[in-house]
Amino acid sequence: MPTALITGITGQDGAYLAKFLLGKGYGVVGTSRYVKRSNLYRLEYLGIAEKVQIVESALDSKEAVDQIIKTHQPDEVYNLTAQSSVGYSFENPIGAFENNLLSVTHLLNSIKSNEKKVRFYQASSSEMFGNINQLPVKEDAYFHPSSPYGISKAAAHWLTINYREGYDMFAACGILFNHESCLRGENYVIKKIVNGALRISNGDLKELHLGNLEVVRDWGYAPKYVEAMWLILQQDVPVDYLVCSNTSISLKDLAVKIFEQVGLDFEACVKTDDTLFRVVDLSKMWGDNTKAKEELNWVYDMSIDELVTQLLKDESEFMEWQKQQ
Repeated sequence: MPTALITGITGQDGAYLAKFLLGKGYGVVGTSRYVKRSNLYRLEYLGIAEKVQIVESALDSKEAVDQIIKTHQPDEVYNLTAQSSVGYSFENPIGAFENNLLSVTHLLNSIKSNEKKVRFYQASSSEMFGNINQLPVKEDAYFHPSSPYGISKAAAHWLTINYREGYDMFAACGILFNHESCLRGENYVIKKIVNGALRISNGDLKELHLGNLEVVRDWGYAPKYVEAMWLILQQDVPVDYLVCSNTSISLKDLAVKIFEQVGLDFEACVKTDDTLFRVVDLSKMWGDNTKAKEELNWVYDMSIDELVTQLLKDESEFMEWQKQQ
């Protein structure tokens, strides 16, 4: 039975990836900065909390990472741990760099020194591209990140490539665009809109406050995106891929669809709040997933309307589960 190590296993992607890998017959070990019940709710919701082994570690020291790799001897490592909030990275840029770059450095060094060959996946981000004029984005597009988060992820991305080329390691990056689910953190805008629309329709909330609604993004469904992560590590040669939906829509138009599906008038329910605008924001960003579909045989064909329907269904079920806890 192969063993996978997932850093950041208690996050959205970590939880969905753990469930996917368990279904493939993997033994799954995960790391989390803090192991306490309040952090395990995603794993509990998916019914896998007792099926994975979790190690408490911030991955901020070489010794800690060396011990994890030595003890568990994983076949595959998925580095999903990160300070992943673009907005918060402006408030704490040093934290973004410490969290998003040090862990990658320690993991790559430990894997390089390990006797057993290990395949390494780095979770890169579309935020690395920044305000780019060439759309849709392809794998060979240049980086011009517009946030401390994007800069830190670009550094980690290039470090992964450097180790791949310099030490002949199987190290590959998945450049993920926005991907949503009911397990997103409360500070993410699509989660906020879906949850808010349902609460307003239930009479539990009067109105929703949002920031810049004019941004255009490529939104997808998180449980499908983690499948691409696994596929990237199953290839004969390590290659980097964009993981995206190949569609784009403005945040306002997406929000309107969400409110329409629950029978509400968007204009009557949503107020624009200038305090929620970012210091610098990307105006338009979407990607071309042709390479991932053709080379990985990754299947993603969910339309925007289907995504909205799925997110509302999932969020309703998640809200009911939360009430019972």
